[in-house]
Amino acid sequence: MKTLLLSISALALLGACSAQTATEMTKDAAQAADVMPERVVTPEVARLQKLARESTHAYDITESLTTEIGPRLAGTEEEARARDWAMAKMAELGFENIRNEPFMVPGWIRGVETAEILSPNPQQLFITSLGGAVATPPEGIEADIAYFPTFEDLKNAPMGGLDGKIVFISGRMEKAPDGAGYGPANQKRRSGATEAGKRGAAAVIIRSVGTDSHRFPHTGQMRYAEDVAPIPIGALSAPDADQLERTLDRGETVRIKLTMTPRAVGELPSGNVIGEIVGTEKPEEIIIISGHLDSWDLGTGALDDGAGIGIAFGAAKVLMESGLKPKRTIRVIAYGAEEIGLKGGFAYADKHADDLDNHVLASQSDFGAGPVYEVRSGVKGAAGNAVLKDIAKALGLPMSEKPTNGGPDIGPIFNKGVPAMRLQQDGTDYFDYHHTPDDTFDKIDPEHMAQNVEAWVTMLWMASEADTDFRE
Repeated sequence: MKTLLLSISALALLGACSAQTATEMTKDAAQAADVMPERVVTPEVARLQKLARESTHAYDITESLTTEIGPRLAGTEEEARARDWAMAKMAELGFENIRNEPFMVPGWIRGVETAEILSPNPQQLFITSLGGAVATPPEGIEADIAYFPTFEDLKNAPMGGLDGKIVFISGRMEKAPDGAGYGPANQKRRSGATEAGKRGAAAVIIRSVGTDSHRFPHTGQMRYAEDVAPIPIGALSAPDADQLERTLDRGETVRIKLTMTPRAVGELPSGNVIGEIVGTEKPEEIIIISGHLDSWDLGTGALDDGAGIGIAFGAAKVLMESGLKPKRTIRVIAYGAEEIGLKGGFAYADKHADDLDNHVLASQSDFGAGPVYEVRSGVKGAAGNAVLKDIAKALGLPMSEKPTNGGPDIGPIFNKGVPAMRLQQDGTDYFDYHHTPDDTFDKIDPEHMAQNVEAWVTMLWMASEADTDFRE
């Protein structure tokens, strides 16, 4: 592997400009030279950053996980093999106090997934079940389409009137470096079956929650309300949603057949895999870096979240290789069962409830493998934020005014008072691949991975060495 030398500021600029023309990039580069903060680093930080830029740990670890294990659906044998892999990898890298903290999750297995337009223009559609969804009858459902351009249109529709129909909810997700369009677009995935079920629908199909134009549908977890009978729900690929919209725009009644046969399989084991670098002076004080080990079953979980595992493991390894000894304990967590409702995050918060006061700072890498372009704070106190600003200066990156909870699995402990921060990655293209068969290792850029490790190891060292209570 060639030596990786691009600086963190340069890679951040490349990520932010990934969708622009060469002329626009040149103009932005000139402007960035004036606005990007100047780096302020100690010799120790400079040493760590050089080692990180030259490292291939994150890239190699992600390759290992996605090649040797592949898809890792929560609760399955594949996720169990991933836990064994993680413990062996932590031992190989030299971590201490390696362990699995088990918990149980509701098991769900994907089945047959087919959809087709029966009339007026017969043809196949590409669809996938949403996580946790119930099945159609084995023979499928045939029904006319009731079309809602957005989720809000469905929510505002009168009760009744959809009896026996298959609801189609469209609505496009907007691209943004920080994925700001995901929350609004995700409402239809999360609650579409409930809203349609209230109104008598037989099933739901949605435009995938994604930003691509590939003929790959995006899966993801959905929810049923307890007081509404569950109905099947699946996601169409974006081109198939476009095709269905064009057909509907012709003003004819559109009838489709939908067959999806997922099934719930009862409680299954999952777990959080933990390894540590034990602190030299304050070993009881804990800094968490993490990713999540599970993935959806359509791709190999490279961007979501094999990259986060590689970055967290890789940053800790660079710190060990440097010979520097952190004052505080660095705890690396490979969370389980994130995709089906942050089960690993909640399990960790419950198990460690009596020790959360000793958790100094926490963060998670779970937004792909794009370059880090800013630092976000989930720290309330002035002293802690001063340290985060110093970390940003050491990276040559701006501090964002946008708050953070540190990442999905950090949320449960953040809500219980643990300070958090996030190294914000450029996710402009992340939702092109998210939860699809296209989330594979070839989407990982080794130079971006090394830049992420540079950012994370800088944060680890500076947060460990700071004589600061991040709660103040």
